[in-house]
Amino acid sequence: MRMMKRAVAAAALVFLGAGVATVTAQSSNSSETYRQLNLFGDVFERVRAEYVEKVTDEQLVEAAINGMLTSLDPHSSYLNKKSFQDMQVQTRGEFGGLGIEVTMENGLVKVVSPIDDTPAFRAGLQPGDLIVQLNGEAVMGLTLNEAVEKMRGPVGSDLKITIRRGDAGEPFEVSLTRAVVKVQSVRSRVEGEIGYLRITSFNEQTQVGLEKAIAGIQQQLGDKLKGFVLDLRNNPGGLLDQAVSVSDTFLDKGEIVSTRGRKSEEGTRFNAKPGDLIKGLPLVVLINGGSASASEIVAGALQDHKRAIIMGTQSFGKGSVQTIIPLPGHGAMRLTTARYYTPSGRSIQQLGITPDIEVHVAKVEDLDTAAGRRREADLKGSLRNTDPANQNRPGAKPPAPGAANSAAPAATPAAAPAAAPATTPAAPADPDAPVPTTAGAPAPFDFQLARALDLLRGVALFQSRAAAR
Repeated sequence: MRMMKRAVAAAALVFLGAGVATVTAQSSNSSETYRQLNLFGDVFERVRAEYVEKVTDEQLVEAAINGMLTSLDPHSSYLNKKSFQDMQVQTRGEFGGLGIEVTMENGLVKVVSPIDDTPAFRAGLQPGDLIVQLNGEAVMGLTLNEAVEKMRGPVGSDLKITIRRGDAGEPFEVSLTRAVVKVQSVRSRVEGEIGYLRITSFNEQTQVGLEKAIAGIQQQLGDKLKGFVLDLRNNPGGLLDQAVSVSDTFLDKGEIVSTRGRKSEEGTRFNAKPGDLIKGLPLVVLINGGSASASEIVAGALQDHKRAIIMGTQSFGKGSVQTIIPLPGHGAMRLTTARYYTPSGRSIQQLGITPDIEVHVAKVEDLDTAAGRRREADLKGSLRNTDPANQNRPGAKPPAPGAANSAAPAATPAAAPAAAPATTPAAPADPDAPVPTTAGAPAPFDFQLARALDLLRGVALFQSRAAAR
């Protein structure tokens, strides 16, 4: 019994000792914090009293808070009342401005992605462009929020921005007219027997729009439907819950994404619920350097679960989670609170998602070599194909007059349609193509999409032949 009492006393001493050490450390930290706050107060008073122009206390405090947050990482920042309201409107899917997602790089504003059918998109801005001037005023020295504020303005007003594209490119000027930007986050259409789904951003309307688009394609094609292309190119991201929901649309089970904060107990895991909305059909996901954040969550989840083939180029590499923390009476702060990880446990921060099949943007031209190439049918005296089943095939040579085969003559080579390669666009330019174009100009041929469609057609052909064995 005496031994037990001694053990309890020893344990109590250890606990109390730890408590004293903690209190001492906290007292020391508090003293240092107060000294730093006194330094801030001294600087604040000196600026307010001696700066060359009069500034308000509100301006100084907001600038100090924003400077503290932006020094942490490129995505943390302070939102005043107006910026906070603008952000809330944007996540609902409608906002005013140029329609451009930007970040800060080496003191310049860098375009992450233009949003489809917006002034920035129609003016031809591209991911990676650097904005160096706004209405002739240098961007260098401005914070990201200050630059964004200058890009905002009344609907219908003009803004001239100076762009530098590429390392050796000469700066050029682009004039944009501000407009109300309505983001239709999901678009869809049918490409032959394949459904095409494009998500331009992840806002509150995304999941509803996706389900509606899938149902429309399924109703239109029925049993002919061979697969889907999910286009996430130039999608800068958005709401985490929408990224989880979109991933869940194509998954039956398993983890979608996990987030890990500063403390291990703050981690969160999101899992898929039973039910694949496209019922296991083949899926290709298109990504590029403009695919960021929520787009990378979807691509990473589908890639790790081997549910889709990821095609395109390396994604942006934003693997952090920002929490919007309202500040009553003032606005809010956007603070990076966690990193996210794909189901296999990998972080894509700074690395991005590596596509399974790398396909760069390319220009495709038909080489007309047929005119100089001789075929069997061109040889004098060659045997003719008299099989009735082949008479209507393109390129079939008509039988000579008076030949024994009196079947209906086949189409002549001149009248028959040429056999076009699968990558040749058979329809007018697609207005939803993610490559920005100048106003009034036709959209360029989308080589990456063509490769995705070819892949799905090949998979469907292979499956049908395997089933027929």
